[in-house]
Formats: sequence, C-alpha cells, structure tokens
Amino acid sequence: MATASIPPTTEARDVFRELGYSVSEGGREFVAERKWRRVLVTALCMEDDDLDPYLTDGGETPRLRCFVTWRTNADDLQQRLTSLKPPYDWAVIGVDRDGDDFSVMEGAPGSP
Repeated sequence: MATASIPPTTEARDVFRELGYSVSEGGREFVAERKWRRVLVTALCMEDDDLDPYLTDGGETPRLRCFVTWRTNADDLQQRLTSLKPPYDWAVIGVDRDGDDFSVMEGAPGSP
C-alpha cells in the first residue's frame, strides 16, 4: 500500500492512458497528449510544501497542467492552487490508493 509521502506517479499515468492520452515516460512530471491537447502532468504528495517550482510558466510548458495526488489530499491541493493563482489552466486529479478510481477537480472559476 502506498503512503502519503510517495507521489502517485504510476496511478497518474494509468489515469491518462485510461482517458485515451499518449503518455511520455519519466519521473514525477510527464506530458500527456491527445488530439490537440498537450498536458503537463505532475504527481505530488502533500509533503511537497513548496509549489513554487510548479507555478511558473516560462513559455516552454503546456498551457494546460494537471496535478495528480492521493484523493485524500486533492481538496487541500486544489485550495492551495486556487489561492496561489497559477498563470495557466489547471486541474487536480485525486486518485485512490488502490488505483481503481479517481476524481477530477477543475481549477478555480475564471482561471486563465
């Protein structure tokens, strides 16, 4: 069983594959692509207190970002991102520890 200190990287890739995206390999961050959409996906655990590295948009990253965390942490992550107002469209996906289910929580209303 996974712990809260381990980011759900495998589960994140599985979710995007299930949604029909092609997924690049790599570590905690990867690109998921389908049709015209290119999403930068970051798997986080809640021990990742510093979200600053994920908030910048230097023009090289896709304008669509998705943060995947354990379902029990998803509400907190969504609230933190809402208060930080990242300069791109974003969503949070909360995954179950067994990998069988997930929920999508969109970014703040009126976010870019």
